[in-house]
Amino acid sequence: MELAPILETIMLVCFGFSWPLNLIKAYRARTAKGTSLPFILLIITGYIAGISAKLAHGNLNYVLIAYLLNLAIVSVNLAVYFRNAALDKKAAKN
Repeated sequence: MELAPILETIMLVCFGFSWPLNLIKAYRARTAKGTSLPFILLIITGYIAGISAKLAHGNLNYVLIAYLLNLAIVSVNLAVYFRNAALDKKAAKN
């Protein structure tokens, strides 16, 4: 077994643990204040690039699952951002 995919997976798992925590915090906060849309989009772009690199090289291994899980969780964070932005907008009208 090669070391590079193991290290890449460890990196993705470390990043991956932060996203569910961020998601829960953002959902409970019910506000988009303090959340950066460009940052979320940059992270999503990075995961898409990582997935694309795996596909382009035909390197379909277990690391791809970590990329896909992280992308899914960050995408839910994006949805929560838009929900919270709408809640902020609604609160500003009242």
